[in-house]
Amino acid sequence: MTMPLMRPPRKNPVLRTRQMNLPPGARGRVALGLTAAAAEGRFELQTCDDCGTVQYPPREVCHKCLSAALRWRQQSGEGELLGSTTLHHSNDLFFRERLPWRLGLVHLDAGPTLMVHLHGEVGDAPQRVRVGARLDRAGQAVLIGFPNEGSPHMADDKMLREMTSDPKFRKVLVTDGKTETGQAIVRALVKAGADIVWVGHAEPWKKMGDGLDDISALPQVTLVPLDLTNGRQVTELAGSIGGKVDIVINNAEVHRTFGIGARRGTDVAKAEMDINYFGLLRLAQEFGPALKGRSADGVTGATAWVNLLSIYALSNFPPHGTFSASKAAAHSLAQCLRAEMRPAGIRVINVFPGPIDDEWNQHTPPPKLAPPALANAIVKALRDGVEDVYPGDVAQEWLERWRDNPKVLERELAAGG
Repeated sequence: MTMPLMRPPRKNPVLRTRQMNLPPGARGRVALGLTAAAAEGRFELQTCDDCGTVQYPPREVCHKCLSAALRWRQQSGEGELLGSTTLHHSNDLFFRERLPWRLGLVHLDAGPTLMVHLHGEVGDAPQRVRVGARLDRAGQAVLIGFPNEGSPHMADDKMLREMTSDPKFRKVLVTDGKTETGQAIVRALVKAGADIVWVGHAEPWKKMGDGLDDISALPQVTLVPLDLTNGRQVTELAGSIGGKVDIVINNAEVHRTFGIGARRGTDVAKAEMDINYFGLLRLAQEFGPALKGRSADGVTGATAWVNLLSIYALSNFPPHGTFSASKAAAHSLAQCLRAEMRPAGIRVINVFPGPIDDEWNQHTPPPKLAPPALANAIVKALRDGVEDVYPGDVAQEWLERWRDNPKVLERELAAGG
């Protein structure tokens, strides 16, 4: 049974902040399919279309029939633990700082035999285990053996926390608390055990209302002035709390309907870009270096950056055309941010919801994503250590159609669906 994580003591400000040493990150291109699946929370292995063999490690051809017709297919991960060992010495800097470290040999029911990291609740061989894929601090997929039945606190396992961004006891910045979505995110974080939640409020001189009164009454919540169009305000806030924030959740956005021809001028499109794209850029320039500097700062060090994007970022939805374009730009910027944050072990999570049940999707027919469901999906992504999340039925269907044929999806959307 995993012992629950206790609240860590306050850091001694005199001590030097530790710097991140990443785990070994060398992978061949053929193995990136394993990483791509793990980034969305799936465990996939290569399967031969000709003979049905499931193989590991990844190869260019099937090891049994030499066919090149290989596809990545999701696996249950069920298997038998054949043996285990505990490392007490390593020449790798990452593992030297985290010893002892358990490894095990697992024979999957699907066929392959794997070397995996072992969760602390997995006992000695032989026993049944479940293998899953997670992203390590270098952003590469690794395999972990889990017990078939875990305890309520199994997420607090020391090794597993290295692969996730659990908000428990961490300090979080939510950039916009005025929306129903932002308030749902704050409540979900408090429920998940966040230590402090700073909540951005773009116009603090106005009477709060609109749900801000309720969340500001929570003992973990502190309202802070934050307007992402105001570079000076972003800089001042970063100077005030940047050295304490462990997780940034950027949910601030401007969402307006219509495309190009239905509206004259560029004012609305500029407002969308100023928050949805340039707001992310300002935030990343000020808070990014602070997070990177604290990524190895103990069990609750800086760990993740979450961007609330939209499924419209994948393919433009003409009735929300300029909003879709701003989210596509933000998506591209978020990919750059992910590449820059990865050397420090900071995970960048992009969330692509379908239509959210808010005022800007009032005339959009169901199904729509309720704000609490979106908030729970964000917290789950942090706990599971994934990189890309597509919450809701619409987002899942849209993603499937986009992967099948982006051009067909574009034509269907242009025709109204």
